[in-house]
Amino acid sequence: MTQQRSGTGAAATPGSSTAASAGGSSGRSGASAAPKLAFGLIGFLFFVEIVSGIIQGYYVPLISDLVTHLGLGNDADFNIFEGTQLLLAALVVPILAKLGDMYGHRRILLLSTVVAATATWALAFSENPVTFLIAWTLQGVYTVWLPLEIAIIFMRGRQTGRAAAETRRAAAFLIVGLESGAILGAVGAGQLFGLFGGDADPGAAMVPTLIVPAVFVSLAFFAVLFGVPKHTPPGGRTLDGVGFLLLSTALLLVTGGLTLLKFNGAGTWWVWALMIAGLVLFVPFVRWELRQDDPAVDVRVLASPQMWPVMLTAMLIGISLLGAQAPLSTFAGTDPAEAGFGLGLSAGSRSILIGVYLISMIAGALVFPWLSRTLSPRRALIVAAFLVTIGYALFLPFHNTVPQVFTNMCVAGIGSGILMGALPAAAAAAAPAEQTGVATAMTNTTKTIGGSIASTVFAIVLVVGLGDAAGGGSTHASLTGYLTVWSICAGGALLAAISLFLVPKVAFTDAER
Repeated sequence: MTQQRSGTGAAATPGSSTAASAGGSSGRSGASAAPKLAFGLIGFLFFVEIVSGIIQGYYVPLISDLVTHLGLGNDADFNIFEGTQLLLAALVVPILAKLGDMYGHRRILLLSTVVAATATWALAFSENPVTFLIAWTLQGVYTVWLPLEIAIIFMRGRQTGRAAAETRRAAAFLIVGLESGAILGAVGAGQLFGLFGGDADPGAAMVPTLIVPAVFVSLAFFAVLFGVPKHTPPGGRTLDGVGFLLLSTALLLVTGGLTLLKFNGAGTWWVWALMIAGLVLFVPFVRWELRQDDPAVDVRVLASPQMWPVMLTAMLIGISLLGAQAPLSTFAGTDPAEAGFGLGLSAGSRSILIGVYLISMIAGALVFPWLSRTLSPRRALIVAAFLVTIGYALFLPFHNTVPQVFTNMCVAGIGSGILMGALPAAAAAAAPAEQTGVATAMTNTTKTIGGSIASTVFAIVLVVGLGDAAGGGSTHASLTGYLTVWSICAGGALLAAISLFLVPKVAFTDAER
């Protein structure tokens, strides 16, 4: 891409003589138009992230009714659907992001919205578990939207010389859209289900209720089609099929093994064998990638001091971001009169607790650009990781009252909100221009791996606590199990903060580039 420079370089630009003869007025007009174009682009992508948030939040209040609608055994059976969607996300997001680097991020973003919209419409009319599982799994391609959006914004920001700063600011607004959509989805689903007669006839109300998110995902396609400018990346790129096959197989064995471990228990030897095989497979993957001119994932870039702490932080923060929400909900719902701990909150009150957490994440996302300007992007990441550490560490002594738990979640939520936008923006700033998409996508993949590990470990820890609680025969986990969960979350965030100190001080800035 040719950069326009001052002096003779500008004079050689087509149409520049006309601008000069106009006394420079058109030049000022063009300069003022650029921010408006950027704002319009971010506005369309903001809507796409609202839709992404709606998808994430909409189905949660409907799980019990979906279990009945599909004829599943119990609510726990729905974990299979969640697991397959996370698995697909871990497998396809790096591939789709790489295709975005090769053929254009907008083009792959459009393709992913078509797949997600088709799957979401299929969900509305699926009446058996098999078709619902297939549609639910395919819907998981929406997880590539944020990495592709960050890449789009960063590539356009390179034209101004302020790509890193503009990407951080835009990423913050995108995370606001994401979390706002999650709140809208969680609140709106229950209200719409009741409006469509869910209390009287749940089966008849389910179809129109599930059509609503399908409409929003369809609108997201048109937002990208008409709101995101076309961009053709340089040609000559090749898709490293062998590299992606090795990576996908390794991730499938590790994340699939973790899911199976959760259902089959820690004593199942063949599940451990699957995960070990997956870890071993990373060795030939790395060796293969080091020999490629255009690798699937540039491991040299991942190993750079600017990048590996970002990836490690994404995985460690995934522990609390994706793994700790279910334990928080069950702890809040535990009756203290029966268990000796817990808050005894109703389902409605627990949804408020989660809502407060999401709002605190929005606050964190909004404060991120200011914090980066005031301290530096690197220090902002460190502060955010420490906030998550403090938030979960506060649970250890303070977990007996609702105000204590609200305070803890707000502190952790602000830190998590900062990191949600900061990590993909940092990865984009640290990566070569032709690898922006796959670099941002890898923060999503490593976060998913961290969440999968945490989900499995937490499930085992809390299930083991069932026999210990109240002398055995209890239906709730022990307090020791919850304290272990919070300790792991705090320890992971602390390790992330420490690793970020190893990042060069000027990392993730436009000056570095």
